[in-house]
Amino acid sequence: MIWIISIVAFLVLMIFWLIGIYNSLVRLRNTRQNAFADIDVQLKQRHDLIPQLVETVKGYATHEKELLLKITQARTAAMGATTIEEKIKTETQLSSALAGLKVSVEAYPDLKANQNFLQLQEELSDIENKLAAVRRYFNAATTEYNTGIETFPSNLIANSFGFHRETLFDLGQTRVNLEEAPTISFS
Repeated sequence: MIWIISIVAFLVLMIFWLIGIYNSLVRLRNTRQNAFADIDVQLKQRHDLIPQLVETVKGYATHEKELLLKITQARTAAMGATTIEEKIKTETQLSSALAGLKVSVEAYPDLKANQNFLQLQEELSDIENKLAAVRRYFNAATTEYNTGIETFPSNLIANSFGFHRETLFDLGQTRVNLEEAPTISFS
């Protein structure tokens, strides 16, 4: 009789232990999704700012139509992305296009002196700083989640319930340029 009680008690403890592991994996996944929601807020602000920036530049930089078109197309693609992976890919492309704009406006001294443009550049710089911060938080949450599903014994539960490795918000080759906020220089 004691053996039966011991076995039942052991099984109950094992079930609670497995439930605890499963719940911790769900918490990690939800933290990651919440972290990306913070990124989404900043991305929406950036998407809302870009048309104003493009319109301001259009008036001055008539030779930069191709770059402005590339920015507009990248913004449209980024706004149409639905999954986290798609958003990461399209936002990386948009960031690269915006970096090209920063370089090309150096050739337009009148534009660099325009108050509206200066304000938009300042707002963009602020948004980029916030994006860098929430991207770091998202990547930390993603790393913690990935570690949780890959370590033993939680990997056994993760594999059984369809948890899978998630991607980081990696900026790839443009990381050096994009980890720093854009600088505004009027020399």
